[in-house]
Amino acid sequence: MGVWREPPEALNALSYKVIGAAIEVHQTLGAGLLEKVYENALCVELARQGIPFRRQVPVQMMYKGIQVGKGRIDLLVDETIVVELKVVSRLVEAHVAQVLTYLRAGGYPLGLIFNFGVSRLKDGGIRRVILSAPSAS
Repeated sequence: MGVWREPPEALNALSYKVIGAAIEVHQTLGAGLLEKVYENALCVELARQGIPFRRQVPVQMMYKGIQVGKGRIDLLVDETIVVELKVVSRLVEAHVAQVLTYLRAGGYPLGLIFNFGVSRLKDGGIRRVILSAPSAS
């Protein structure tokens, strides 16, 4: 059974920088564009701030040791933070489940979901997802 544990402070600090970059993109471009436009702009902003990332990172989906599918992470920041971008009216649990799947598959500790479909990113457009860690008994 796992427990939710807050990520290390350095990882939290990096996640706040990524959130700030996403807010900057949203404030500059506004809502209503295609997801790819926000991905491109966020990549420009992350690069401008010197934050390392990779785009469209493949993830293998495994079942009992056998690959049964593949997924793609929109952005992987500093090989630790999964970033998924959405342009929807509201985030739903399926979006969280998708990110949790990527966290488990890659062993990544933290995920961020940004919904650029809302009028203000700060108002329900940001979701942090933390990978459950084994409890110390």
